[in-house]
Amino acid sequence: MVINAIDALTLKKMFLAGAKSIESKKEYINELNVFPVPDGDTGTNMTLTIMSAAKEVSQMENPTIEGLAKAISSGSLRGARGNSGVILSQLFRGFTKEIKDFNEINVTIMANAFGKAVETAYKAVMKPKEGTILTVARGGAEKAAELASETDDLVFFGKEVINYMEEVLAHTPELLPVLKEAGVVDSGGQGLVEIVKGAYDVLLGKEVDFDAAKTSKVDTSVSINIDTINTADIKFGYCTEFLIILEKEFNQDTELDFKGYLESIGDSLVVVADDDIVKVHVHTNDPGLAIQRALTYGSLSKIKIDNMREEHNERLIKDAEKIAAKQAEEKKLKMSKPVKTPKKEVGFISVSIGEGINDIFKGLGVDYIIAGGQTMNPSTEDMLNAIEQVNAETIFIFPNNSNIILAAQQAKDLTEDKKIVVIPSRTIPQGITSIINYVHDKSVEENEKRMTEEMKKVKSGQVTYAVRDTNIDGKEIKQGNIMGLDDKTILSVGSDISDTTFDLIKGLIDEDSELISLYYGADITEETAAELAEAIMKEYPNMDVEVHFGGQPIYYYVLSVE
Repeated sequence: MVINAIDALTLKKMFLAGAKSIESKKEYINELNVFPVPDGDTGTNMTLTIMSAAKEVSQMENPTIEGLAKAISSGSLRGARGNSGVILSQLFRGFTKEIKDFNEINVTIMANAFGKAVETAYKAVMKPKEGTILTVARGGAEKAAELASETDDLVFFGKEVINYMEEVLAHTPELLPVLKEAGVVDSGGQGLVEIVKGAYDVLLGKEVDFDAAKTSKVDTSVSINIDTINTADIKFGYCTEFLIILEKEFNQDTELDFKGYLESIGDSLVVVADDDIVKVHVHTNDPGLAIQRALTYGSLSKIKIDNMREEHNERLIKDAEKIAAKQAEEKKLKMSKPVKTPKKEVGFISVSIGEGINDIFKGLGVDYIIAGGQTMNPSTEDMLNAIEQVNAETIFIFPNNSNIILAAQQAKDLTEDKKIVVIPSRTIPQGITSIINYVHDKSVEENEKRMTEEMKKVKSGQVTYAVRDTNIDGKEIKQGNIMGLDDKTILSVGSDISDTTFDLIKGLIDEDSELISLYYGADITEETAAELAEAIMKEYPNMDVEVHFGGQPIYYYVLSVE
């Protein structure tokens, strides 16, 4: 079989097949992540990014290549999540720039588009790192350029490009020692290969089911029997169930997005939808996050939360009900009487991960909180929506996570009517320090420099659990181990939360350290945090120790040493 050119309809099918391919391999790609932390993994981020574009593409009945290019570029840019998702969106952006003026795509145009995709993606990353998705993409582009002078057959061209991309992917552990030590290839590169292979299947004439899974009628009696679950093996402690009485459209794409979010904060997921009602069941460490997202689709009914670890059940139910009532009331007020705030010179947007940390940021003057962080990286569109809500000439954005900085930068590039300044905070403590060091009578440029410099003086740490076995920096880690991480690697591993946290702090303290700040999470009691603080003060009597309620899920402690 020889194919010399593809038209718009074929391109549409190829793109949707690529999206479906990575969606089906999402969990496998997640498992390739080197660090075994329960975060918004690469497979999830890349899938949500491409699905944002696939939603627009799938609605085009009589597509043109120009129309497809616009939908792919716009949809992926706005839906981009995490560094891998942003880089993927930039690859699509460059690719579509090259093809948009043609009615058909041949080998030469395809090769040029591969090259433009890589050029665009590399420009978007301040310090490109080899051994990543960028390396795999560049390998594919180089092979495509070579083949452009040798063949006119897109089938042969595609096969050779994929083969070479897989060779480059297999070589990524040699470029990144951390991959070699863990015995895996780069997860982002694997995701890109899956997308290209899915698209290539269409050229081969393989049948691809482009329809999302059909939804069934809702059985409001759906329930999971937790009596048979061994509580010692539970990673997500709260069995959360509720009904959503729909007030907005909840189509197949919306359902996929909602499921993707719930999968990022829990497991044992059941979501079944009818025309006007959705039944939800999820095991999570923060029921409030599931409830808050559900409230964006409608009102809630029959909320039921069970603590499967038999701890603090009454408090969690009350908290979740408060969140639901508060969100519903805020939603009602917003619908009945939009709030208009006077325009000001400077506004602040911060990504945050817990009720207590939200309150801290609000107390520091943050105008808009974006819920997210490790457990769910906000998309570029989430950033753009936040920017729209803040009525200020200049807006400072604090991503507070290394995997969100690129999405914030992308939102900045897409904003034309306001000056956006992204402070590249990689952790919550860095974000807090940055905002504290804002000086009202200084210029935007002076504050940007001051906040960026001051946050670099903060050493940050996080304590969580391992979701899989791995080996990092000579440390053998087993699933379920407690881990203490700094900004770059894993410093401590153990079986006890307090002991592992103490070991992490020891690794962060130096002779210039003066202050330790502990932000305890949803699964840590105030008494336990106070006991840890007392032990730290006893060990380091010349240092100040502050304890704050963070309320963050997944991470037992977020901490800083200054």
